[in-house]
Amino acid sequence: MFEILRYGAPVALAACGETLGQRAGVLNIGLEGTMLSSAYAGAIVAIRTQNPWLGLVAGVIVGVVFALLNALFVVKLASDQVVVGTAINLFSLGLTGTLYRAEFGKSGTLLKVPMIPALAPGIDFVTVAMILAVPALTFILFKTKWGLLLRSAGEYPPATVSSGFDVIKIRTQAMLVAGAMAGLAGAYLSVGVSGSFAEGFTNGKGFIAIALVTFGRFRPIWVFAASMLVGAAELVQFWLQAKFGTANVPAEFFIALPYVVALLVLVILGKGTRSPGALGIPFRRNS
Repeated sequence: MFEILRYGAPVALAACGETLGQRAGVLNIGLEGTMLSSAYAGAIVAIRTQNPWLGLVAGVIVGVVFALLNALFVVKLASDQVVVGTAINLFSLGLTGTLYRAEFGKSGTLLKVPMIPALAPGIDFVTVAMILAVPALTFILFKTKWGLLLRSAGEYPPATVSSGFDVIKIRTQAMLVAGAMAGLAGAYLSVGVSGSFAEGFTNGKGFIAIALVTFGRFRPIWVFAASMLVGAAELVQFWLQAKFGTANVPAEFFIALPYVVALLVLVILGKGTRSPGALGIPFRRNS
């Protein structure tokens, strides 16, 4: 059970943060790139300092920087959210690949990264923080004034403006929180789950997190539950590889299992989900 929590925590962190962003009306397609750059920063800082905690901090900082960059284009300049997010993903993929090869000479080499210590088998500081974050985010979203404004900005921005509040400010704040959580998720992959890093390390987990927000019906508790399902599928694929090996069955078959599970639950249970009314729609002050 605790191992499921550990394997599911990176996707859960990113997906819960993305829930805030999407509730505010911003679809962050660049989540995969943010996680990848944060995972690289976390790994490099942890290796250089031999301190995994500093690696986590570096990952969060990178996540916030990417969120600021994203907010500048999609919130401030009202650019197309899909185009900007795709650009961030491509930029991150090229940046981490170039830096990795410049530093370590060739691709395909797994780095050995210092890992954060466990509080108990399968439990560490980040998994505990993840568990506490779910009710905290639920309370913020549905029981606080800021949460009400955030949801208003994602449903019908003109009403938010009519009430005297700044939609751009609210959306930017939501994106910064989401960016910090995505950065923590990426860094935790390298210094908390695997203790390693390689090119393309996140391997689509950011895209899975985006899909799970819809599956979880934009509510942190259900997004967290969906993330644990993907975490369980990832744990099972490692068990299957260990039991049956990859001599007769290609490793890609096992690796694809979490993605197949995410796709199936999205198709079966995501049907009928209602998205925030202004999700993905740029807001312009004079519109």
